[in-house]
Amino acid sequence: MRLKATISYDGTLFAGYQVQPGERTVQLEIENVLTKMHKGEKVKVTASGRTDARVHATGQVIHFDTSLSIPVDRYKKALNVQLPRDIRVLAVEEAASDFHARYSVSGKRYRYIWNCGEDQSPFRRHYTVETGGMKPNIENMQAAAQYIVGTHDFSCFCAANTSVVDKIRTVHSLNFYWQGEELHMVIEGNGFLYNMVRIIAGTLWEVGIGKREVQELEGIVASMERGKAGKTAPAHGLYLEKVFY
Repeated sequence: MRLKATISYDGTLFAGYQVQPGERTVQLEIENVLTKMHKGEKVKVTASGRTDARVHATGQVIHFDTSLSIPVDRYKKALNVQLPRDIRVLAVEEAASDFHARYSVSGKRYRYIWNCGEDQSPFRRHYTVETGGMKPNIENMQAAAQYIVGTHDFSCFCAANTSVVDKIRTVHSLNFYWQGEELHMVIEGNGFLYNMVRIIAGTLWEVGIGKREVQELEGIVASMERGKAGKTAPAHGLYLEKVFY
């Protein structure tokens, strides 16, 4: 039986989602629990995509195959009682045999959060990027975002150390709003390149604080050159919020 699970995790103490030798990762923790449940039989878990060290997820999706006769509605509790507290299983359901957490994806939504308050909360330091009280012009950031929405070759927003050849993606929406002293960026698209969301966040932040003009974004996207875009924003402000199928 193939199961699809939606999971959430606090990325603070993980080296990322994907298994890495000698590192604590989300995938390793889940596979260890499933292997224990399957009496030592190795169970491979596949996710919608990897997340980097310190990146969080509120709606990551995984799949795995099981030979156990545990009712599907018991899996959530069975996993959560054994997983560390920085990983939670939100839902488990039976999936079609050809469902694939990665290859069946039709889109994703990410959220990026800056804490722009003058008094920085010690309790949000791992989950928002502190700006030292600096508040950007979000009208300019939103205006610059119009040059990103749509279908483009997003090479300018892709980390250099990637083997992906086809860098054409479609961004369906990109919006900014205030939630108290926190600035949220929500971006949705059919797929994202390595570090794409964080580079977009870093570039639009520079627009917001006046280091770049709004119209520069048109030329940056057209250039398809990573060096034209801004810095990669810190990992701990990023959340994988939802995966669409």
